[in-house]
This record gives sequence, structure tokens and C-alpha cells, in this order.
Amino acid sequence: MYRVSVCQFEPKLLDLDYNLKRMSEMIATVDTDLIVFPELATSGYVFRTKEEVRSISESIPDGKVFKAMQELSRVHDCSLVYGFSELDGSKLYNSSALVNPDGSYQIYRKTHLFYREKLFFEPGDTGFAIANAKGGIPIGMMICFDWQFPEAMRSLALQGAMIVCHPSNLVLPWCQEAMKTRSLENRCYSITSNRIGTEINGDQKETFTGASQILGIKGEILIRLATDSEDIATLVIDPRLAQDKTVTPHNDAFTDRRPDMYILG
Repeated sequence: MYRVSVCQFEPKLLDLDYNLKRMSEMIATVDTDLIVFPELATSGYVFRTKEEVRSISESIPDGKVFKAMQELSRVHDCSLVYGFSELDGSKLYNSSALVNPDGSYQIYRKTHLFYREKLFFEPGDTGFAIANAKGGIPIGMMICFDWQFPEAMRSLALQGAMIVCHPSNLVLPWCQEAMKTRSLENRCYSITSNRIGTEINGDQKETFTGASQILGIKGEILIRLATDSEDIATLVIDPRLAQDKTVTPHNDAFTDRRPDMYILG
């Protein structure tokens, strides 16, 4: 069995120190194997300029926050997935990191940029790849608006992801319900960690929807948090259930696929 946690909080815009401290406080007494934090959890979201974004971005593996998250992972003996702004040369990416207690890690760069993100970030170039979290559990990462594109989670599931970690800063009303279908059609767990609060920066303003959730392999809600409060929730799952793609005794969600009949280009 495997303990998974979803952490929902309200980051402060452009305040790396506060956000890291708050994340550390929220997991201080949690006994778990895997924790998922929101998209851009270390920085906030409502940017006005590239200069703002660059000021809170960091390179991997040398970044201050990244090293701190690796230490938290080691101390708490759990894997962490969190969103951050990544600097690679002159390029900025909306990224997420998986960090493991043994020091291993993987970076995912958001493939499908949403709204004003296109003003600041490059489209992700990592593609959708799986990595092993604590205990050798294969997980995948997608970020927020990636939910709109079924190919994202399907790509991870086809590679064997048992759990899809989904850091988010959701402002549209559909994702939480749509992710039920994503988990159902792929028969794997999903953890959507969303933030809360209204963030204002000059003439820019966004209100986030909370309702972070952990879904089962049939799209069932195992945990869903409130829309307006910070919280962290943990439950025990059996990731191996995601290996069973059976729908009926005569149907399998993956072997019944007919890729030759689909238009995917």
C-alpha cells in the first residue's frame, strides 16, 4: 500500500522564502510517501512582466528552492512534486519537479501554456515521460491546462504511470470534473493540487478555485478539499490497481484501442 497526499495553499506572489516556509510547515507532521503541491507553488502566478518571472526563477539542480525541496524530501522520507518557474539559459519554463528521498529527480516543462503564460514562458520541450517516485512507483506529471488535452494523460498512462501528479493553478470551472474522465479512461490515479485565493498584481487579477483532489482508477473522488481554505489530506491507495485496465470481461481500456482508426496529427 502507498500513502499519497495533496497540499492546497495560497502562495504569496514573488515571495520564494514565504512560500518555501509555508510548504515546509504544512507537511511538517505528515506521514506519507508522495506529496503534490500546486503549479508555481514557489512563486505565485499573476505576473506582469518577464522581469518579475525571471526574478523568482531558478536553474536545476543549483536553485535554492530546489535544494531545499530535496532536503525536505530526504528528511520526511517522501517524494515531492511541486511547481516552479525554471530558468534554462535565457529561457523560462513553467515547470514541475519530482524530487525523491534518495536525491534523484525529474523535471517536466508544461506543454500546453494557458492564457498570459504565453507572454512569459516557452512551450515545454520535455514531452510526457514517467519517473519512479519513492518505492519505485511509476508516476507522471502534467501541469494545469494540460488537462484539456486527453493525449497528455494518455501518453503517461500508456508508458505505465500508476499515478499522474497534476500541479495546478485553476481558474476555469471545468478541470476537477474533467479529471474524473481522465482517470477513468486511463484507469490510473490522479492527484490535482490546486491553489486558493485571489491574486492581484497591478491591473491583473485571478481567483483560484481550490477543490484539490485525489481520484481513483474509475474516476471516483477519493478526496476533494474545500474551495477556499489551505489544507493537506492523505490517504492510502494501492497503485498496482492501475495496472488493471479491465472494463468488462470482454473489454480492456488499452488493448481495445484502435490507433489505426484515429486522427492524431
